[in-house]
Amino acid sequence: MADTALTVEVRAGLKKGAARKLRAAGRIPGVVYGRGKPSLSITLDPRVLEKLLKTSEQGLNTLIDLDVAGGEKAGKRVVLVKELQRDPVRGGLLHADLYEVDLTKTVEVEVPIHLAGRPRGVEMGGILDQTLRVVEIECLPRNIPGEIEFDVSELDIGDVVHVRDLPLPPDVELLTDANLGVAHVVLPAAEEAAEAAEVEAAPAEEGEAAAAEEGAEEKGEARPEKGEKKGE
Repeated sequence: MADTALTVEVRAGLKKGAARKLRAAGRIPGVVYGRGKPSLSITLDPRVLEKLLKTSEQGLNTLIDLDVAGGEKAGKRVVLVKELQRDPVRGGLLHADLYEVDLTKTVEVEVPIHLAGRPRGVEMGGILDQTLRVVEIECLPRNIPGEIEFDVSELDIGDVVHVRDLPLPPDVELLTDANLGVAHVVLPAAEEAAEAAEVEAAPAEEGEAAAAEEGAEEKGEARPEKGEKKGE
């Protein structure tokens, strides 16, 4: 059996009670669907699916060789995981949506962004803040990259990485807005606050001096010129 192979069975019972019985028996319900194809209700072993996804470099974008057992709908299909529903408390799989792909037609998927290296700005006291962790792309199923990597070693404080800066593999089209920010190197919040306070304090001091001068003029006091003593 190949590392990406998954055997499933056609599911007959579609009621909630049937789904609970399946989970009690160590299996979960799922559905297989595709562009222009009728959906197929299935059951599968969640442990096998979890292991397959964890050991694959493609993660959720792994092409799975699905072996459907059971009656006239039995056969081989190639699918991608479209959605996984998990128990909100325990985290275990409750349901799986699998999308049947045509290997000759493009698909739209999300791919994680991996930032490699240590920015120069971090060595100077900055912090690398990643604001975007996935991008949406379109390509043929067998061309889906496991991740999009960007080397941040040359980033200084204030530098920003945009989606347009990410290196894409050949035959991969970017769907995410190219102007979105991916990551930037910033000063720690405490230092930013201190700098902002210094900038605000300078105009305030100038304003106080000007107000004092205006007050003196209103009282009829002459402002001494440079080198002149008051009262002479």
